[in-house]
Amino acid sequence: MPPPLIGLTSTRGTNRFGFLSSEVKEAYTQAVALAGGMPVILPLGLPEASLRESLTRLDGLLLTGGGDIAPERYDSRPHPLVAEVDLGRDQEEIQLFQDALQAGLPILGICRGLQVINVALGGTLYEDILDQRPDSIKHQYSLEKPRTYLAHTVQLDGSSRLASILGGPEVQVNSLHHQGIRRLAPGLQASACAPDGLVEAIEVPGYRFALAVQWHPEWMQDDASMRKLFEEFVTAASEHVRHEA
Repeated sequence: MPPPLIGLTSTRGTNRFGFLSSEVKEAYTQAVALAGGMPVILPLGLPEASLRESLTRLDGLLLTGGGDIAPERYDSRPHPLVAEVDLGRDQEEIQLFQDALQAGLPILGICRGLQVINVALGGTLYEDILDQRPDSIKHQYSLEKPRTYLAHTVQLDGSSRLASILGGPEVQVNSLHHQGIRRLAPGLQASACAPDGLVEAIEVPGYRFALAVQWHPEWMQDDASMRKLFEEFVTAASEHVRHEA
């Protein structure tokens, strides 16, 4: 069997000549490839019909990290600490997730990807955790620590799919986000929480594979449990290939 095709959402950037580009950090593509998948970058700015067509050719969808989701997407107000909003990316990823879910495609969300899933299904976010939830622990270490830095533990729900993948009741994770889930969307299960109670992982119960984590496992591939998360995702995508063949 050929490796399953995993679509990776991208971030809008500008190269040194000033041209717009769609970018994906190599850590994502390497983690998918290491797990046996073939990463396919989904560029921003595609017509809606092209996005839907892409899902008919993919075997899995990875919603990557990036800038903040526009507050109006979850009926909130502007906040001074909301940054790097890309309205086009918000629209594209929410549509991709909803269509992928309807199509039964295996889905993995990372950091922003978790927030996209929650918003797409009707949940809300903290625009800035420390500002709106001042009793929280520190979650944003991206400017002062390596991305491999293990910032805190998360407690896993023993009944969750994620717990069966990672094993054990607790894992150490990195932490590179300033936003998080305020209200969990209907139909989602919170499968892990930080020591301060912030939701750190979610999944769609009863679905073949649809889960997301708030941390960045692509930077933690020296950890067997984080490799296994990608391996289980790619395995689900492989089963999708066999099912559709």
